[in-house]
Amino acid sequence: MDQPATPSPDHGLALTERAIAAVDADPHRLVLDYNEAAGPWVGGERTPFPADLLATAALPGGRPLSPSLRRWLAYDTSLLRRFGWFGPTTWYADRPTGATGADPGFELTPRPLGELARAEYGDGWGAVYDALSGRFPECFLLPGGSDSRRVLAVGAPDGHGEYPVFALDIDDLPCIELMYPGFDVYLADTAGLITRRGSGYSALAADHRYGARMHLHARHAFGGAMAEECLDPPS
Repeated sequence: MDQPATPSPDHGLALTERAIAAVDADPHRLVLDYNEAAGPWVGGERTPFPADLLATAALPGGRPLSPSLRRWLAYDTSLLRRFGWFGPTTWYADRPTGATGADPGFELTPRPLGELARAEYGDGWGAVYDALSGRFPECFLLPGGSDSRRVLAVGAPDGHGEYPVFALDIDDLPCIELMYPGFDVYLADTAGLITRRGSGYSALAADHRYGARMHLHARHAFGGAMAEECLDPPS
């Protein structure tokens, strides 16, 4: 992980708390005002990740949950569940109520980038991302875009302990481009707390608040570039 960063209301856990407050003011509003299929921020009653399980939860590859992701899971899991973050139902023989039955599973189930892209775009266009699966073996789908997709990719965290969020785009020449320096900033932007100025997915690279984090993740992911083209699209 990069050198730990100084706490700031524009980053990390503090920014996540602001995003949760904005969501909680109207939790059943649509996540995306341009795409009803993404559904609401909170579907029905909030379903937090059980506190006892969350206390020791980690990502399957062994990396810790980012601070923003851990806090969001403590608030609710329904949004991420709809986007395939969790495995099948798990049976608990000794629930806190003393009852026996099926509870929602809370096992995080990331996918390699190529597998996720194939599920979203089909085997044709999705296959162009297969070559990146080794570099991005643990990916999670997030709401956002229409033809494009938003993907959180677990890798080297930044100084706030956050993992980057990329945009996948198959328009013209398929590519992957860094869009957010962490789940914290993704939440804040999607909840309407910040404004992304400039054009292109990686506009936040020029933002005085987020530029340093964006460039750090760009070095980790693409050797310093903000994007990478995915060659050999289907004919």
